[in-house]
Amino acid sequence: MAKTKWDRLVDEITSCRKCPRLVAYRERIAKEKRRAYRDWDYWGRPVPGFGDPNARVILVGLAPGAHGSNRTGRMFTGDASGEFLYAALHRAGFANQPTALRANDGLQLNDVFITAVCRCAPPDNKPLPQEITNCLPYLARELQLLKNARVVVALGQIGMDGYLRLLREQGHQLPRVEFGHGATYDLDAGLPTLICSYHPSRQNTQTGRLTAAMFDSIFEKAKKILS
Repeated sequence: MAKTKWDRLVDEITSCRKCPRLVAYRERIAKEKRRAYRDWDYWGRPVPGFGDPNARVILVGLAPGAHGSNRTGRMFTGDASGEFLYAALHRAGFANQPTALRANDGLQLNDVFITAVCRCAPPDNKPLPQEITNCLPYLARELQLLKNARVVVALGQIGMDGYLRLLREQGHQLPRVEFGHGATYDLDAGLPTLICSYHPSRQNTQTGRLTAAMFDSIFEKAKKILS
């Protein structure tokens, strides 16, 4: 059977070796492992986007977690950020279950697609500017295939900055955009509405900077725009 455009894109993403620093880091983590996951076969490769190919809501995050997506091979799966995110998506009706433990756990997303500006786990969760540059074409191609998109939720400032940079490189004229939780922007004609959110990182959720109610409000905004 001939591969679809999605299949070809996933193949390209998962075989990418453009960034030597990230290749070395993701593969080292996959060999060393965390003690709690010593029986796992880590994914140890770039992580493609995940979700409904007909989605109207697109989530753009930062990068895979070293022992989360870099272990499981699926966006926001297997770490604290994913626990917080998928529970919220389930409450909002965008996910069929509130948990995401492994790639074959039965999780299905409805009307949502999750991606990121960087596809490899970076040291200290900080990809270098050139590494983001190398990765943004993958995001651009995903967005081209997601033809029904009406809302983009940027999870964190780096996710927002990467997405806006991509739009500017594509020639869009954008208004002034400042990051803030819940900040909402109508961008250039034909583009999805942008909603900004704090990233559901453990640092944000455990300190109370991002609460469940605050996160729920983001997806309620998205649903209101869709309706």
